[in-house]
Amino acid sequence: MIDWPIAELLPHAGDMIFIEQILSFDDEQIYTRLTVKPDGLFNRPDGSLPAWVGIELMAQSVAAYAGCHARQRGDAVELGFLLGTRKFECNVEHFPAGTELTIHGIRSLEDDNGMGVFECHITAPGIHATARLNVFRPPQAAQYLHETQGTQP
Repeated sequence: MIDWPIAELLPHAGDMIFIEQILSFDDEQIYTRLTVKPDGLFNRPDGSLPAWVGIELMAQSVAAYAGCHARQRGDAVELGFLLGTRKFECNVEHFPAGTELTIHGIRSLEDDNGMGVFECHITAPGIHATARLNVFRPPQAAQYLHETQGTQP
C-alpha cells in the first residue's frame, strides 16, 4: 500500500478525485481501489455509479501511475490527457453503492514523446470491466498548453 495522498498524485481536485487508494505500483503497472459512495457527482438515484464512469476510474489510475513515478523521481506531477478508449467492455450497467472496486492498469507502450497505451481492468465480485486507454503526457505540459492556446482563432 502507498501512503502518498491521492490529491498529490493526480492533477484533479475535490470531488473529481474518484480513486481512494494506491494499492501498489511498479515500472509496468498500478493497482488502485475505491468504494462506490452513493452521493458522488455521477451517481444514479439508487446510489450506484454508471459503468461508463469506469473509463474515468481507469484514467485516474493511469494518472496515479504517472504521479507515483513522478513523485518517486522527485518531479512535479504533470497534466496528462486521455486521448481515447478502445474496447471498453463491462458485464454490468452500474457499480452498486458500497462495492469495492479494484482497478489494474498495465502499461503496454510508452514513448519518449509522452504517448502511452494502458490495458485496464476493473474487478469486484461479479464485476469485470476492461478497456485500452490511449494517453498523452506532454514532456512539459504547461508549455504545451500555452502553445496550443495561441493557435486557436
